[in-house]
Amino acid sequence: MLGRRRPTTAPAVYSACSLLLQYPDAELRALRPELAAAVAELPESAAREALERFLGWWVETDPLVAEQHYVETIDLHKRSGLYLTFYGAGDKRERGSELLRLKQLYRSAGLPLEGTELPDYLPVMLEFAAGAPEGRGEIVLREHRPALELVRLSLRELESPYADPLEAVCLTLGELPAADRDRVGNLIAGGPPSELVGLEPFAPPEVMPSAGAPR
Repeated sequence: MLGRRRPTTAPAVYSACSLLLQYPDAELRALRPELAAAVAELPESAAREALERFLGWWVETDPLVAEQHYVETIDLHKRSGLYLTFYGAGDKRERGSELLRLKQLYRSAGLPLEGTELPDYLPVMLEFAAGAPEGRGEIVLREHRPALELVRLSLRELESPYADPLEAVCLTLGELPAADRDRVGNLIAGGPPSELVGLEPFAPPEVMPSAGAPR
């Protein structure tokens, strides 16, 4: 994905969540001791407690069960997917423009997008937030706060442990502004834009992964 920088405090939460929210394959499971150590170094806070809860579930859960839960809860559930522009974009062209803007933003901050993931994939955005200079990464997260909140609420409703990393991110960003609360309510009432359902590709070719590319 993006080039890594060593984060501290709030960026450390984003860095940990950028990994914890990815598909829990064998490669990611091998990082559990490193991730647990990084979370243990965080100052005591509600965000740290949320990450510790998630890690506890992850360690105790059979790998195949965890993988199946991820697919059923995140990959296949429309209100808990991790591609954030899906929730707010009004049509295919609007979403494509937003994806291109994000990709250009990453490049201008010195953290160009690498690999095949789309720039609105939450783990990519969190990795950017962890390493971007001058707080630019957190600005990106705040721009997409209503979508973040929608996913958090959906995962909590589904009683998914993945609600905890989302909780940690939202806690780090602080209280949800009133205007964003209204937008979350509208998203809950309306659901994802109907114009996007079933449409491929969602973005211009320059920001889409190649066909058949791995996760």
